[in-house]
Amino acid sequence: MKEVFETNAMVEKENLDVRTITMGISLLDCAGSDVDTTCSKIREKIIRHAGRLARTAEDISREFGVPIVNKRVSVTPAALVGASCCRSTDDYVKIAMTLDRTASEIGVNFLGGFSAIVSKGMTESDRMMMKSIPEALACTGTVCSSVNVGSTRTGINMDAVRMMGRIVKETAERTRDNGSLGCAKLVVLCNAPDDNPFMAGAFHGVTEADAVISVGVSGPGVVKYALEKVRGKSFEVLCETIKKTAFKITRVGQAVAQEASRRLGVPFGIIDLSLAPTPAIGDSVAGILQEIGLEKAGAPGTTAALALLNDQVKKGGVMASSYVGGLSGAFIPVSEDQGMIEAVECGALSIEKLEAMTCVCSVGLDMIAIPGDTPASTISGIIADEAAIGMVNQKTTAVRIIPVIGKGVGESVEFGGLLGHAPIMPVNRFSCEDFIRREGRIPAPIHSFKN
Repeated sequence: MKEVFETNAMVEKENLDVRTITMGISLLDCAGSDVDTTCSKIREKIIRHAGRLARTAEDISREFGVPIVNKRVSVTPAALVGASCCRSTDDYVKIAMTLDRTASEIGVNFLGGFSAIVSKGMTESDRMMMKSIPEALACTGTVCSSVNVGSTRTGINMDAVRMMGRIVKETAERTRDNGSLGCAKLVVLCNAPDDNPFMAGAFHGVTEADAVISVGVSGPGVVKYALEKVRGKSFEVLCETIKKTAFKITRVGQAVAQEASRRLGVPFGIIDLSLAPTPAIGDSVAGILQEIGLEKAGAPGTTAALALLNDQVKKGGVMASSYVGGLSGAFIPVSEDQGMIEAVECGALSIEKLEAMTCVCSVGLDMIAIPGDTPASTISGIIADEAAIGMVNQKTTAVRIIPVIGKGVGESVEFGGLLGHAPIMPVNRFSCEDFIRREGRIPAPIHSFKN
């Protein structure tokens, strides 16, 4: 009974939610010799597996009394599915539009997997798919795109990094009328996991089953509330409190995932226990860092506090579920975290400090708005820096950066909903053009040779 009351309090007062139920679906068997046949098979398979996903999630939410914020689908990377039938970028856009219409038809919030895995090299299909991204994101609403440009085992594909700087810039131009929003649905990754349920980096990896259910739980507000009760106590008490709270949060997600798996007849995949903030007051990772003892996120000690938080969240989560995966830890998206927004606005937090923080957190530079006139080569340089952190540290890193066309430092952009709003952050003005112009690959680090 005590646990029931605790969970109710988490939901009603502390912003506990299941951030997403994501069904991963393999589309490898949908690949055909022409794009129309492939699109028809894609629609049929997604509807067959995920047609009841949204309704089932709503039923479970109502019966369990736990908010399930998003219902999502991830699919096999489009560059693989379209390789046999796509002859032009227009063909890939047609696949993206099919995915978008199908997502709307079944009532999911986002669909991820308009993606390519090019960490070592690019096929012609990969290049076509990547070139189609700006138009695909401009003419769809639910589709999310990702490109994996590096890994610890292969190094960093700098040709892909250079190309993605231009694609991010073009996507911003294509969606300039709504705050360059297309870039909020585009992420560039290193060491991308096959089972991530969070957008925009979600895709259904080729190592996965035909269809799986994965759940992303969240609860920055719950952790912050728990830490308020031990304010000023030792690091041992601090760590134990975070760990125990993460355990409780993960158990809620585990219950929801197992029930969704049973009702939909789809195997349970993983729980991703990332602390994913929202613009809601009190639902902030930056707020947790302040409760740990920082005046603002970005103050000296921020990276150490974030490392502590990330580690304890994972330690608590892995005790609660045998199948923890995805990213798992703490997200630091600027536009989606009110505490991060305030830290940027008062000058406590810069892109350089955020980059340092990404060495110890779940992912990378996330939902950061920069001036619209930032050169494509500078964007590529930022991607390369973040990929290098992931490659050397054997972790997932990502860049979801938004050059807001027509806006500069001191202004802000409004995205709405979970995406929130973001102040335009200054970018280092010195050029990396000659570095980015070089062709080829940055080799894998020496510690990748472990066989």
